[in-house]
Amino acid sequence: MKKVSYSMKTTLLSKSLVSIVLTALISITAVTLAAQKTSDPVLLKIGNQDITVSEFMSVYQKNNVEGEVLDRKSLEEYLDLYINFKLKVKEAEELGLDTVSSFINELKGYRDQLARPYFVDDKLNEKLLHEAYARKNTDIRASHILISIDQYAPPADTLEAYNKIMEIRKRIVENKEDFGEVAMEVSDDPSARDMPARGFQPARKGNKGDIGYFSVFDMVYPFEEAAYKLNVGEVSMPVRTQFGYHLIKLQDKKPALGRVQVAHLFLQLPQEANDEKTNSLKIKADSLYDALKNGAVWDTLVRKFSDDKSSSVNGGVLPWFGSNRMVPQFIDGIRSIEDSGQISKPVLTSYGWHIIKLIDVKPVGSFEDEKENLKQSLTKDIRANLSKEAIINRIKEEARFTRNDKAVEAFYQVIDSSIYSRKWTIEQAEGLNKTIARLGKEEYNQQDFAQFLAKNQSINPKETVPQFIDRIFNKFTEEKVIQYEDARLEEKYPEFRALVKEYRDGILLFELTDQKVWSKAIKDTTGLKEFYEKNRDNYIWGDRADAILFISSTREGIEKAHNMASERLSVDQIKEAFGTDENNTVTILEKKFPKNEEFIIDNIEWEKGISPIVQENEERFGFAVIKDLVAPEHKTLSEARGIITADYQNYLEEEWLKQLRGKYTVIVNQDVLSTIK
Repeated sequence: MKKVSYSMKTTLLSKSLVSIVLTALISITAVTLAAQKTSDPVLLKIGNQDITVSEFMSVYQKNNVEGEVLDRKSLEEYLDLYINFKLKVKEAEELGLDTVSSFINELKGYRDQLARPYFVDDKLNEKLLHEAYARKNTDIRASHILISIDQYAPPADTLEAYNKIMEIRKRIVENKEDFGEVAMEVSDDPSARDMPARGFQPARKGNKGDIGYFSVFDMVYPFEEAAYKLNVGEVSMPVRTQFGYHLIKLQDKKPALGRVQVAHLFLQLPQEANDEKTNSLKIKADSLYDALKNGAVWDTLVRKFSDDKSSSVNGGVLPWFGSNRMVPQFIDGIRSIEDSGQISKPVLTSYGWHIIKLIDVKPVGSFEDEKENLKQSLTKDIRANLSKEAIINRIKEEARFTRNDKAVEAFYQVIDSSIYSRKWTIEQAEGLNKTIARLGKEEYNQQDFAQFLAKNQSINPKETVPQFIDRIFNKFTEEKVIQYEDARLEEKYPEFRALVKEYRDGILLFELTDQKVWSKAIKDTTGLKEFYEKNRDNYIWGDRADAILFISSTREGIEKAHNMASERLSVDQIKEAFGTDENNTVTILEKKFPKNEEFIIDNIEWEKGISPIVQENEERFGFAVIKDLVAPEHKTLSEARGIITADYQNYLEEEWLKQLRGKYTVIVNQDVLSTIK
């Protein structure tokens, strides 16, 4: 039997576990354990293995049909299935299948998947999703001033940059200087200042720090977080990102534009445009606007006058976009239009004059509509780390994590330039043996960290050695914390332990049942043939019609075929005739048809010869030519191989279970069983 896929195996695991329960027949009302020496008495003994009431009931409760009344007969039927399951697992263990490397690796893969939710802060993720959705419903417009500082800059340089931007903030907040003018003067973002023409690049007017409208996930998270917390007109405290320090001023806040499609008629400003040229172009834009208002055809004027030649041939239509894709003046122009099909007054941007026509709007959907896309964006964003960090911090707190700073700093002295070429060796840390961290009862020494360091010695050229050591130690700590928690999941979470055991037993059951039943039934052709010969009377055809069916999607086509069949043309002649008819086609089926297989054969009289035309629906017409009527007869092995193989598998499983019942002693404690109700 070929190796099955993960999804198929998961399904088969469920089905094989249903060898325990099939479809659960009963629901539990209460479990009363009276007059027992222990609170969890042994219900069942298989070989030398004791199975308690709680172990049995945990599986039962998981698979029971809620609301049905428990009765003795149903419970015993369920228990019988459970015993069959445990016998198979017991046999797999006796055969050592649980020690095979393929089993160990497969179970580890399943366990790793089951463990993942325990390292995710669902509440925090849900909070971040709702936060993202709220921000998606609001577009904000902001300006910023940037003082660049590398993320790996030494503390002295970082402090200098911070003091510099605080002085700039003082000029704006206390001295009331204009934010845009200061941005043009001091910002390290070059887009804030006018840029002269260079080579093939045209001159560009500076934006004075105005970065336009944006929404969630458009900016790095620290910038977005700070901007959305501001009031309109407010200037932030310095915000640190990987680019440096920012001052952010919130210019505007509006309901989300969503995604829009517009067309525009564009009049481009010439290079070095002065007020006279700008006003002259405005007069032209106003005249075109008046012409459109008075009934001029949009496409005609766009093709004739628009300077955006890439869109003018298509009526000026632009691709769908959101508020972050266009300069803010253009977005405000769109917002001024009330309904689709209407146009804006001429709008001036740094590129020229635009008349905008609104074509369509796709507003932000409901939370449920947007949730999956937001999740995808969240996983790719830095805020995805917040959940992991929260879990790690919780584990650290629970396990009373401590760090020996001096033991970490000792590595500052044993790391040299060889680290830059990945040639540093652990021997250079010889003699460092102090405890470097504690987590619960676990201790990690400097040699543990040295080994980790040797495997992770990729260093950023801008990073100092102490920064590198601290960064790698954080990775070391994170790995150890996850390993620490992972090793205790079964102990901390009984439901996790039970689920892993269920998967373990299910995989064992799958592998051994595959060997003993599924694959064996397919490969054992001799045994299958013998089984068929002993049970031939179970596989008999009913009455059948040896017939040829003609089927067409049109009445014209089926009438054409019917006329040809009435003229005694052969099947090949009819096929050939339809091969040249592009408007009508015919499908021809020829075999022995039983009852209830084909609509046409079930709706005609079973008489030799050509039947009348019958109609199944508006696109299916047909008739039959019955050659002979076939009396009931045995199905051949090839004709019924699928159902015979399934029956043979059931037979093999029954025989196998008889063997297992004979091999292992099964004792049910009837007194304990009677207390379950």
